[in-house]
Amino acid sequence: MSEDPDLPRVPTSEVATKKRHRISAVWIVPILAALVGIGIAVQQQVNEGPTIRIHFRSAEGVEAGKTSVKYKDIEIGKVEAVNLSEDFSHIVVTAKIEKSAEKLIVEGARFWVVKPRVTLSGVSGIGTLLSGNYIRFEPGASGRPGRVFTGLESPPPVTGDVPGRVFLLRADTLGSLGAGSPVYYRRLNVGQVISYALADDGKSVIVRIFLNAPFDRYVTPNTRFWEASGVDVAAGADGFTLRSESLLALLVGGIAFETPPAEGGDNTAVADNAVFPLSADRVTALSPREVSADRYTLYFSDSLRGLSVGAPVNFLGLPVGEVTDIYLEYIPGTQTLRTRVETAIYLYRFFTHLQRPETVSARNVPLKTRQQLMERQVADKGLRAQLRSGSLVSGQLYVALDFFPNAPKAEIDWTRKPPRFPTVPAELTELQAMAKRLLAKLDKVPVEEIGNETRQAIADLDRTLRRLEGQTLPEAEKTFAALDRTMGRVDAEIVPEAKKTLEELRKAAASAERALANADRQLLGKDAPARQELSNALRETARAARSIRLLADYLEKNPSALIRGKSQEKP
Repeated sequence: MSEDPDLPRVPTSEVATKKRHRISAVWIVPILAALVGIGIAVQQQVNEGPTIRIHFRSAEGVEAGKTSVKYKDIEIGKVEAVNLSEDFSHIVVTAKIEKSAEKLIVEGARFWVVKPRVTLSGVSGIGTLLSGNYIRFEPGASGRPGRVFTGLESPPPVTGDVPGRVFLLRADTLGSLGAGSPVYYRRLNVGQVISYALADDGKSVIVRIFLNAPFDRYVTPNTRFWEASGVDVAAGADGFTLRSESLLALLVGGIAFETPPAEGGDNTAVADNAVFPLSADRVTALSPREVSADRYTLYFSDSLRGLSVGAPVNFLGLPVGEVTDIYLEYIPGTQTLRTRVETAIYLYRFFTHLQRPETVSARNVPLKTRQQLMERQVADKGLRAQLRSGSLVSGQLYVALDFFPNAPKAEIDWTRKPPRFPTVPAELTELQAMAKRLLAKLDKVPVEEIGNETRQAIADLDRTLRRLEGQTLPEAEKTFAALDRTMGRVDAEIVPEAKKTLEELRKAAASAERALANADRQLLGKDAPARQELSNALRETARAARSIRLLADYLEKNPSALIRGKSQEKP
């Protein structure tokens, strides 16, 4: 049937049939495998630890797949790759860390290679000779995770798991100290030097030390530190003594500390990173630290060669201060220069020696009281300052405060700032002055006239001796010869006769003694034998007495007979 062109066109519709798509059973297995793989990957990603990169300058003994990362000697990771950096300046070590140690991998963590090391401070890493090198790990203090680190080229002196505290020491120079140098307390090794660095002002060195517990509690605000890197030589009444902490301190340097009895100081514990001064030796460290001091100016006419800043000021041999400055001073109006020495007299040291124990503390002595005390010492007792030699070997000088009762009168000039303290010349200078005065007197002696007179006196004495030798000596010899002959005659004539007379006298005395003894036993009649014997004895005694009288008369008239003998009468 044909369509009528005049009629409107009616749209026709068609029935569309819906197509159905079905999944083949063949795809079920791959889909399940993919799901399982994705689950395994997600599970592995969740359970896998972080991957970190450690930059080392060198990685000696580090191998991929073999070298372990250890913490407290427990393996927590493994090195996966060892590569050069892009600029070839260092080594990049890639390591896989276990999930259990992920929280330890934070910023500030430290890594270093443990291997056998032999240093002056000790031997470490011996166990790696059998097990091989490994990377040791120490966690940081930050709470932020970290994945890139810079490894240490050498092990840190102290690890975080060692109990103790860190302190800072300020020194003028580093000396022989270094990382690992020991720290001693009563000659026990109780710590070591961690690091050192130049101070921000560039005028000192800051040394960080670590003290092991429980020795760190002995550090108080009054603790003194000093370098124990050498040998202290001291000379005393018993001879020379040597002091050293240990052989290790001699080789690698060391530090010692001690807490002296508190002089009003605080002996409580100090906080970490407290700063202490580091002295050069034990004597300097343990010397009293004084803040309050009276300052004086000294003018010496002697040479100051050998006197230096820091030289002691002694009072009667006790250290009471030190020299603080030495320089030349211009004298206005005279166009001349003179030497000026400024000193500090510490109140505690000086007034402790002068004040009575029951008085107030030397630190609290009023200024007026101190001035009056010093004025009395200077005016009444002759207290003066003098340069003296501290060592004949080194020629070092020191200032001595001593009493000179015969010194000229002087006073302390309180109008100057600092006050001017009176001085006396040094002992050597005084000896030189005495020698000069003696030489001046010797110059005035007429040596030439004395020499001429001496020569004349010697010539006169020589002539006298010659005259004695030519005239007097022969006469003396003759006189001695005559005296010898006279003594010979005396021995030959006078002495025997005197002996004979004395013998007769002894016999007469004996007879008289016998006669008196017989008179006691016999009657003394007129014709009695005893009477006759007594008469005879008396006659003998009379004759002996007469002989003695004649001898005495003869000697009285001729006294020279004792020398010449009895003269012989001519026939």
